[in-house]
Amino acid sequence: MAIKRPVKSTGTVVVLEHVSKVLEGNPLGDPHVRKVAVWLPPQYDGGPRAKNRRYPVFYDLVGFTGSGIAHLNWKPFSENVAERAARLVHEGRMGPAILVFPDCFTRLGGNQYINSSALGRYADYLTREIIPFVDREFRTLASREHRGCFGKSSGGYGSIIHGMKYPQHWGAIADHSGDACFDLVYRCDWPNTLNELARYRRPARREGAWDVLRAAQDLDDGLDDGRVRRFLEAVWKKPKLSTAESHAIMNVCMAATYDPDPKAPLGFRIPFNLETGELIGSRWKRWLRHDPVLLVGRHKAALKTLKGIYVDCGWTDQYHIHYGSRMLSRRLAEAGIRHRYEEFDDNHSDVDYRMDVSLPFLYRALRP
Repeated sequence: MAIKRPVKSTGTVVVLEHVSKVLEGNPLGDPHVRKVAVWLPPQYDGGPRAKNRRYPVFYDLVGFTGSGIAHLNWKPFSENVAERAARLVHEGRMGPAILVFPDCFTRLGGNQYINSSALGRYADYLTREIIPFVDREFRTLASREHRGCFGKSSGGYGSIIHGMKYPQHWGAIADHSGDACFDLVYRCDWPNTLNELARYRRPARREGAWDVLRAAQDLDDGLDDGRVRRFLEAVWKKPKLSTAESHAIMNVCMAATYDPDPKAPLGFRIPFNLETGELIGSRWKRWLRHDPVLLVGRHKAALKTLKGIYVDCGWTDQYHIHYGSRMLSRRLAEAGIRHRYEEFDDNHSDVDYRMDVSLPFLYRALRP
């Protein structure tokens, strides 16, 4: 969309403060008092006849390094999510719904909307706290038949995982470019992260002969030898991160998400030998337990209860997620799970315009 299209009635954004018991004392020391933004459609305050009307609810799970309220920021040559929803309602492409923008950011750049002893219980935060909180404060249709979640990248991953593991809370989900097939999405990027972490190796590398066996032999358990800690301490002090640092902290965050270990120095383990780059099979298996491509069979019954499953991805995604998305769609089809899968000519970046498809899809699935 090259030109903003004004809509006469854009609805109302309400920002509330929520005190979380679930996130209190989380291992990273992240705030447990969070802002929750809610977009109310124009019809919500439409006069006396509207005061008792209730609405379906869509939860926006943002991608890595994002926070829900950021999706309400002004955007040049485009729309934020609230503006987009208002236009879709105005054009009659979807009916009025409430949109919720939770804050699930962490010091490691985000999370995958699952529970982790190294990050915090963010699945519980959403399902046990934010959903009841929103249902108390607003006129929602407070049942899973009228509640859905959507997101891109990490948010897309969170949406499909919540559809699998928490179907008692969600009636439909939309997954835009969500992480899938970890062997393609994460594994191939780890050498770059190992190079970045090597800058914090102690002692620093020197040219010449090197006893690799001795250097690597104590690193096959995935424990940090200090370089990951020093890397994090350094980037937390920087005014901005390089692209390499951003990708490295993302992979570190994924390790904290998929392989937490309270007994490890940082509360999680790394899936590669920090010196040789060899995959540590026992650690990688713990990652694969969270790969949605591999989880379809286990959660087939839950997925079949959903009223709608939408998945899409650009076919030039720079993180290779289009291959994982295709695998996910194939597994869903093989399991007899109804879903809609679309691809489009774009990559992973700045594809919020795809919500023009997913939000009306969710409304049709969840409307009263």
